[in-house]
Amino acid sequence: MDYAIGIDLGGSSIKTLTVTREGRVLREANVPFNPEAHMEWAGKIRNLLAEIQTEQGRPASWIGVSAPGLAARDGRKIACMPGRLDGLAGLDWTEYLELDKPVPVLNDAHAALLGECWLGAARDFENVFMLTLGTGVGGAAMVEGKLLYGHIGRGGHLGHICLDPTGMPDVTGMPGSLETAIGNWNIKERTKGRFETTHELVDAYIAGDSNAALFWLRAVEALACGIGSLINVLDPAAVIIGGGIARSGPALFEPLQRALDKVEWRPTGSRVKLLPAELGEFAGAYGASRNAILSSVRK
Repeated sequence: MDYAIGIDLGGSSIKTLTVTREGRVLREANVPFNPEAHMEWAGKIRNLLAEIQTEQGRPASWIGVSAPGLAARDGRKIACMPGRLDGLAGLDWTEYLELDKPVPVLNDAHAALLGECWLGAARDFENVFMLTLGTGVGGAAMVEGKLLYGHIGRGGHLGHICLDPTGMPDVTGMPGSLETAIGNWNIKERTKGRFETTHELVDAYIAGDSNAALFWLRAVEALACGIGSLINVLDPAAVIIGGGIARSGPALFEPLQRALDKVEWRPTGSRVKLLPAELGEFAGAYGASRNAILSSVRK
């Protein structure tokens, strides 16, 4: 039986998915690594591949990788990944894994959307974008059934749109970005030291804390303005929201829909669907698998 392996490299863990061409899952794994140990993740990925293929009794037909950073135009490596995962940028995965078949590489947010379009919340849409809300805000867009890459691969970095030109710059240098408004990376600063994580903030909001409500709803309103702006640019049928913050459920989606109702342009009365992601932490691995399968067909 032919099968694919999708590898999703995160900041401190590796998700692997073993799946058939039709999408039947054979195996899932989530393996932590020490991000301070130089390229420990690379050795663990090599070992995981050997373990999976031994378990399946035959080599994988397709292997794909998802990772943070800017994917190279040749689709074989991450071209740029500043600040973390030393050794990732420029690593040719086909050469490193010593395989005779190409190992295609996608940005992690691109991969998450591709996974959701294959077997998740976005599977019925050709025009859709996704935001992943976590430490930062990742993004990806599907336009007319094709992932939006752009000229050098920056396409889909939706978390770095500007909402406040007077705000503090984010990692790309963009002032007052969507990522700055709702990402977990600066939650302590945004809440004047009161909350250490967004999950603590949301729990306090649910418990009826009025100060927490002020901080949380301000972030949700910024998110709604970002989504509304992106709707005007991309004209999607649906917006998919994933990432750790999306697990807040109704505490996020109910006020977000109310805020979006105020700012979304609906010239024909058609409302864009706002949907939670369905594939969870393995969305990137699903997308990496799907990309590997599709890449072999394109060739």
